[in-house]
Amino acid sequence: MSNSDIKSQANSTNVSPEVTSVFYDDSGLIFICPKMYSNEFGAVIVPFFYYFVFILSLLGNGLILFLLLKYEKINTVTNIFILNLVISDLLFSFSLPFWAVYHSQGWIFGDAMCKIMSSMFYVGFFSSILFLTMMTVDRYLAVVHAVSSAKTRKLTYAYVASLSVWGTSLLSTIPKFIIFGTRKNALDGILCEETGYTAEKIEKWKLFGYYQHLSMFFLIPLVVILYCYTLIMLKLFHTKMYNKDKAVKLIFVIVLTFFFCWTPYNILLFLKINKLSEKNMADNCDNSVDYAFYICRNIAYFHCCINPFFYTFVGSKFRRHLSLIFPRKDICWQRSRHSSLSSKTSEYSPQTIYE
Repeated sequence: MSNSDIKSQANSTNVSPEVTSVFYDDSGLIFICPKMYSNEFGAVIVPFFYYFVFILSLLGNGLILFLLLKYEKINTVTNIFILNLVISDLLFSFSLPFWAVYHSQGWIFGDAMCKIMSSMFYVGFFSSILFLTMMTVDRYLAVVHAVSSAKTRKLTYAYVASLSVWGTSLLSTIPKFIIFGTRKNALDGILCEETGYTAEKIEKWKLFGYYQHLSMFFLIPLVVILYCYTLIMLKLFHTKMYNKDKAVKLIFVIVLTFFFCWTPYNILLFLKINKLSEKNMADNCDNSVDYAFYICRNIAYFHCCINPFFYTFVGSKFRRHLSLIFPRKDICWQRSRHSSLSSKTSEYSPQTIYE
């Protein structure tokens, strides 16, 4: 069927010009909704934001990695988790320049790099969320069950937990590695996305990925984080602690940040699930969800930039390390040093939550 035949068929059936691309597959005739306008929007917004997130993440996580290797002993439970979180964020961030180029020029790196970059992206993406959850659980054990957990919070526990997170992330990425590949598109050039299977199978894989993300990488971590931090705050209220209000505010900000960064993105995933589940694809070409998805996804990805500040720089140890690199003439460093010394006389300090 020629392009003119397709257009005449679309006009005769009163189908909007936005739904004029018809493809044949083993499963029969299906409608594919063009993404021309939403793709143009993404080509403008996404590359700039991806480069911005890449630079901030590289600076923040790179600085933490430098401080860990130069001034800290890696063989502690907290530092092992911090190191793994940094690696996760950097792994995720290193793939962003490739996707920035992809949104502006199409995929120019070949089929092998499509699979590698998509796998690197999702491994870093998944493991970062899981390590944040694992660090929350570890802080819960250290603060709420300080005595009983002293025997279990050993290096073996940290290594096993870290290997479990990496294993879960790798297993969750296998479907992405299998179905991602390159294909040519008449309008958009070479694409790097789910391909190689019938439309029905690809939709099933997409639904599986969306459900997996909503359950394993949002709802469960959110419940765990809320539970652990609630009990941590209750514990702090019943203990003698230096500057208790600051610690409670810090926890409140961490939980709110996680919620506001990830909730809009996952709500859009839920809407995409409903969109894929609808049978009449020709009546389901509203691109407003795609516009919102670009924005909410960028907000979620930004979370990897602020992880270093919440999970390391709040601690007096890392601030002391920074004072060795930057001049101490700044009054902020003097106040930080004074606060860390004063906290030694109290049972707990705000930094105790992350050290």
